[in-house]
Amino acid sequence: MGHTDLQLDWLRAFVAVVDGGSLSAAAPLVHRSQPAVSMQIRKLEDAVGRAVLLRGPRHLELTPTGTELLGYARRMLALHSETLEALHGPVLSGRVRLGVPDDYAGSYLTPVLRSYANRHAGVEIELHCEQSTSLIPKVQRGEIDLALVSRDKATRGTLLFQEPLVWVGAAQFEVWRRDPLPIAVYEATSLARRAVIAALTAQRRAFRVVYNSSSLAGQLAAVESGLALAVLTRCSAPSHLSLLGERQGLPALASMDVALYRSQASRHLPAVDALFDQMVQTLGKAISVKGPGSPG
Repeated sequence: MGHTDLQLDWLRAFVAVVDGGSLSAAAPLVHRSQPAVSMQIRKLEDAVGRAVLLRGPRHLELTPTGTELLGYARRMLALHSETLEALHGPVLSGRVRLGVPDDYAGSYLTPVLRSYANRHAGVEIELHCEQSTSLIPKVQRGEIDLALVSRDKATRGTLLFQEPLVWVGAAQFEVWRRDPLPIAVYEATSLARRAVIAALTAQRRAFRVVYNSSSLAGQLAAVESGLALAVLTRCSAPSHLSLLGERQGLPALASMDVALYRSQASRHLPAVDALFDQMVQTLGKAISVKGPGSPG
């Protein structure tokens, strides 16, 4: 065993890989290149004397040693942050009201919130999961401090990345062969709904709305039961469903501009400042690595 000390940089890289799901997704979280993150993991494993991560069929997986180490690593990093804040400035406290569509939450929010919570354990986050068209007016009224939204206009918020829309279906039902095409859609104001109807109309493809739901779970239920095809953001499309397109005679779809939108009332709140910066830093850089996907 070469090293005996567990350096914080190695632990920080290890936690980022676990939270991000891959070396490439971890790199922007720790502001390093992917090879540098890989090197830090190797140094950590040399110090521990055993592997902490294994490359699985889809992503990296924790070994039993890695699972045991993870809890200690999080506590050490949290204590380090507490120490720095105690020495160099006030610990952030208060509450941040954050809005996000449920299809973006799982893919993009998890690493951001974990990193933020490690640094600012004294801040309470109140999460609102709704469609972008519901979140935007709530931010304007000051009912929510920050929201990750699909832009309804080019000037809305701070642009982070583009999220492709995709056709999703259950392969065994071959719903795309039906005429008129049965589709599941979000509520009437949804940007994803407008995009799919515009694309089908431009193609002059006959369609019929057979299912309405404002939730991602509702869309998936309609697709899995063979009732309809749905249009989702790519990040929210489950692996057991098929991504469809031109080969099935379906029109191409536009991408969503995903932005971070902040209320005027929150401009003076340090806890909101910190989360805003964390989200811009992480999502603005990480998306090219993770790839797009999910309607807001």
